[in-house]
Amino acid sequence: MSIYYRRRSRNLFDPISPKPFTLSRSKLELFIECARCFYLDRRLGIGRVPGLPFTLNSAVDKLLKKEFDTYRVAAAVHPLFEKFGINAIPFTHEELEQWRLTPNGGAAYWHTPTNLLIKGVIDDIWLLRVDGQLVIADYKATAKTGEVSIDAQWQAGYKRQMEIYQWIFRRNAFTVSNTAAYFVYCNGKIDGTSFDAKLEFDIKLIPYEGNDSWVEPAIMNAHQTLLKDQPPLAAKDCDWCAYFEARAGSQKGD
Repeated sequence: MSIYYRRRSRNLFDPISPKPFTLSRSKLELFIECARCFYLDRRLGIGRVPGLPFTLNSAVDKLLKKEFDTYRVAAAVHPLFEKFGINAIPFTHEELEQWRLTPNGGAAYWHTPTNLLIKGVIDDIWLLRVDGQLVIADYKATAKTGEVSIDAQWQAGYKRQMEIYQWIFRRNAFTVSNTAAYFVYCNGKIDGTSFDAKLEFDIKLIPYEGNDSWVEPAIMNAHQTLLKDQPPLAAKDCDWCAYFEARAGSQKGD
């Protein structure tokens, strides 16, 4: 089964179209990584080869949502909130399922200066009981020795992901906490003596103080890139572009 289509002809940016163009959180992240890859994808329909799905991570994601929804219906405090000292309950809203829905859902905000519809699919939202502010929560799953954290360089995208979500909800007139978002990080235990058809996890709530001030300029710059007649230069550290150049160079030498 093929996972790559050489070139798309639909859902591409058209500079003269009056219709709002949808720009997902992941595509804005692509722009941050490499403007050239972003342009090729959104303007010319030439995307990166997609990775294979992490089905185990997806299973953890679905089960966590079911679990938190149980406490949401009861308007009750989840045991993890008590364990980590968070005075909150899962937030209830009629559009929650739409905000979580992938691929055609997500929370969205129409950025009128660029006519871009910025979208992001969230995992959860919690309500702080002290001041009524909202906290964005994102589920992550891994299996590693030692404590999990969000301090690695490759996890910078996780932080930007959270900040884009915060930006979208603030622009939709929700009062989002200025001081905290949370990663629900599930770490599979690998130190057991046997599998026994069961995988256990240590769960840690990692607070993160986001700063979404970069989002607006990034949207404006991404839009300016899409308006160009030619692709911009590749990012110096883009492995995808470096691989393409190396491969193209080898073909010239044959």
